[in-house]
Formats: sequence, C-alpha cells, structure tokens
Amino acid sequence: MCTNHTKKNIKKTDSDRPGSDMHRQEHERWNRRSFLQALGLAGGGSIMLANTNITASKPSELTAAIAAADTENILVLIRLKGGNDGLNTIVPIYDYDTYANLRPTIKIPENQLYKLNDDFGIPPALKDFESMWGEGAMKVIHGVGYENQDLSHFKSSNIWANADLEDIEDSGFMGRYFEELYPDFLANPPEIPAAIQIGSIGNLIFDGRGVSNYAVTVANPKQLRSIGENGTLHGLNDIPDCTYGERLKYLRSVTNNTFTYAKKISSAFDKAGASSVGYEVLEKGKRGLGEQLKIVARMIRGGLGTKVYMVALGGFDTHGNQEETHPELLASLSNSVKVFFDDLATAGLEKNVMAMTFSEFGRRAEENGSNGTDHGQAAPVMLFGPTIDANGFVGSHPDLNDLDVIGNLKYSFDFREIYASVMKNWLCVDEAAVDRALLMETPFEERDFGFTCRGINEDVDTALDFFHTTSIQNDQTFLHIQTQATSHVNISLYDMAGAFVKVIKNEMMFSGTDTINLSEIVGRGYSQGIYMYRILVADKKFSAKVYVH
Repeated sequence: MCTNHTKKNIKKTDSDRPGSDMHRQEHERWNRRSFLQALGLAGGGSIMLANTNITASKPSELTAAIAAADTENILVLIRLKGGNDGLNTIVPIYDYDTYANLRPTIKIPENQLYKLNDDFGIPPALKDFESMWGEGAMKVIHGVGYENQDLSHFKSSNIWANADLEDIEDSGFMGRYFEELYPDFLANPPEIPAAIQIGSIGNLIFDGRGVSNYAVTVANPKQLRSIGENGTLHGLNDIPDCTYGERLKYLRSVTNNTFTYAKKISSAFDKAGASSVGYEVLEKGKRGLGEQLKIVARMIRGGLGTKVYMVALGGFDTHGNQEETHPELLASLSNSVKVFFDDLATAGLEKNVMAMTFSEFGRRAEENGSNGTDHGQAAPVMLFGPTIDANGFVGSHPDLNDLDVIGNLKYSFDFREIYASVMKNWLCVDEAAVDRALLMETPFEERDFGFTCRGINEDVDTALDFFHTTSIQNDQTFLHIQTQATSHVNISLYDMAGAFVKVIKNEMMFSGTDTINLSEIVGRGYSQGIYMYRILVADKKFSAKVYVH
C-alpha cells in the first residue's frame, strides 16, 4: 500500500556555545552532500556499452599493486565521524594534573586508566585495546593533523579525504590512485572490487577525477549483507502497487543489473560461512561498527581479494553530555576491532590485515559549559594488527601547556605522512604513484611505523605519457588531451545508458596537446547531460564521465 509522506516538525536542540546557527548550517551542508546516496540506490558497477556488457578480461596495464595480488596485505580504514576527542582516548598520565584542570567534569579518573606505559593510559571503555596493546598489535601516532585547521566538519572531512590542504580537489587520494591503476574503469572494471565502503556516504576518499567512485559503496551493512546473501543489491518483492512502486522497482532493477560485483561478493560471502565469534557491542551499543566489521571479515575470509575497506562509526561530535556518549562510542570501537581480529584469526588471516582509525579533527583541550568539548585540531591515529612490529608510540604528544590562541592542541604530525607510509609500505604501491595520489611534489621523509608491504614489488612502468581532463568554459564543455609520443588516438562518446553516440577523434596525433569542444559535438542532435568518453591510444585505454553542456 502506498502512503502519503508528510514533513514532520522536528525539534532542534543544540548544545553548542555561541555560533550554534553556523554549526547547524555546517551539519546541514555536510548532510546534503550525502542525500542521494543515503537513499540506498547507490552502488558500484559498470555500464552497458553499445548494448554489450563489457567486463574485465585482463588486468589494467598499470596494475602494479593493490589488485594485482602482489601482496596479501589488506587495509581497513575506520572513520570516527564527528571529530574524536583524543585527550579522552589516549590520556597523558605524565601531565595528568594539567589535563584534569582543563577537564574538571569530563576527565577520566587516573585510578581508572589502563596504563599503556608510564606516560599514557586509556579509559575503561577501551579495555579491549589493553590486550591488543599487550600482544603488540596496536600503535598510537600522536598529534596528527594539518596546517590551518578551520574546524569545519565538511572541509576537514574533505581534506582528510582529498589530501589537499586548500580543499580545491574534488577527488580523493585513493580515488586518484585507482584512477591511475584502472584508467579504463568504466568500460573495463577490475575483476574484483577495488575497494568496499560501508557508510561514510559522500566521503571523497575513493572518488576519482573522471569516475565518481571506485569503491562498492553502500549506505549501511544491511545492504552489503543483502548482496552477500542474495547476489543482488535491492530486493524486488513487497514493493507497493502504485506509481511510486513502479518507479522504485525500475530504479532498483537498473541498479541490480549494473552492479558488476554482486556475484563475486555473494560467492565470497557463501564460501566464508557465518562468523564463530560474537560482536557483542552490535547488540548493546547499536552503533553498527561491529556489524560492518563482521561483514568485512567475512569478505576477507571468503577470499574476495579486495585490498581496501572503509567502515564508519558516527557520533563523535560531542559538544554536550560527553561523559555518557563518548565512552559508549569507544567501547563499540574497541570491542568491534578486537573481535574483528579474533574473527580473522579463526582463518589464520589476522596477519594480513591492518586497521587504521582517523577523524576529521580532535577536540578542544578545555571542556565547554555543556559537559562536552568543542571542535579542536590535533588528535591521535591508532593502528591495529599483529604485524605492526610490537606496540608503541610514534611522534610527540601535544604540549598541554602550549595551546594555540583558541585553546587547541597543536599538531606535530601531518596526516599525509601516514597515508604515504601505508600506501608504500603496507599496500606496496609504487612510490611515484603514491606521490601523485597525495599531490606531493616533495615526498615526505620516511618514518618507521613498524609494517612492511610483504609483497613482490615487481618493477612496473607507471610513467604517465598520456593525460586527459575536462573543463567548462562559457557554458561549454571541453576535453583536453595531451600525449608525449606520436600515437593513433581514437575517442568515442557514449550516453550513460551505454549507447554509442559518435566518434570524436580517430587519427594520428603528434606529441602535444589538443582541445575538443564536446558541447559543439553533442549539440548536433543530442541533449546536454552526462556522457562517457572512451579513449584508445596505442595499447592503453581510458574512460571517464563528463557533463556536457
């Protein structure tokens, strides 16, 4: 039965201090970005080209690292959404009096801390991390952040995703890497998902410049579980018999048909079987992280082959009532991570996986007037896994007696250094490709985080000799191409239903650049909208989406 949907009056409360209107606007902007994907109709897949489903018959020419199976290492990114309070996560025992004076209400009593060493402790909510620390499966990186933090959820989340401190880039560091790894992704996707992302809808990490997203992205773990159990993303039963139902069924059918990886995921899901360990916080805390990691573990145990996963735990924007909410979040985090590695250990795969937490920023050193903390700057990043070469700390903890002008902890460790090391020394990515993905002209100095790629690291030519990009000028769309060698270039245009539109260019091209007015070409009998162009040059193939005015 179809029902009318009416807008409800929702009472808004805000525990923030002056400036709360701006804070609400910030969250509204943050959420609007995610709206369409949060409808649950987003998925990862390929399109039909000229009524033919084109799939990968062989790896991309640039397959050098993550999906080339030259390493068994897997990375799990755990996003703590909202800005985790680092001071109440890793407590500085060595300067406890200063810490307690800054936080008379929300401090963690010293006699309740689990000591990691004589200088630092963790609160009771993180008790499951005590055993991981004791087993040498946990590391803490102090004071992580970046220059000129503006304390905006939206901008800070973007910067952690795009690695661009000016927040100009509309693509993510992993997306740019995958774009180089799979230049013909739209027409010839890899045989297994490049990445899988649960939650964190709207995050840029896996977004490329020419392809919207390189990850299988679902809004919640139930969607991924549905794929695993049924081989489809969306069920077509129990849909209301009305116009709305017909449209919903159509959209779901289209999404299911274009979801390239459903059978791969379903096969891995079946092969792994149910977990034999209990993710307790899933039922108690109802935060969902346990369910997300449970499904990730099942994909890994089932041999899916995906090397990068991202999960998310929300609720860390603790402006008020932090004494109750933050411990609950930390308990969910620590229990879920501990059980996740226990789950992997049942199949002997725990040494193949490293997990890493990150959050858009930390919290203010001093508590606010609402038993909470406001947006801050530096915060710790935590690494987990039995192959990180013993427990320990990296970097220096921020000085509680040397805060910035508004009372924030100063950062001393650039987050991009961690990304660089994880990509190069854990995922075995070519150093030059890492620097390009992180937009680095000068590489960071190598730091020892205690892990190695354990891969073959074959010498593969990753030099770029062909470039393509698009621009919009005076309401017209242009395709810009550049080649460093004389080559035959063929460029074809398709609509997003996969139907061939026309050949744009098919000729020898000398070393140099060329600019093509796509609006002029499409305007001859076709409407403006989203198209896909595919480029064949020498033995390489490229494809990307473009909006043509």
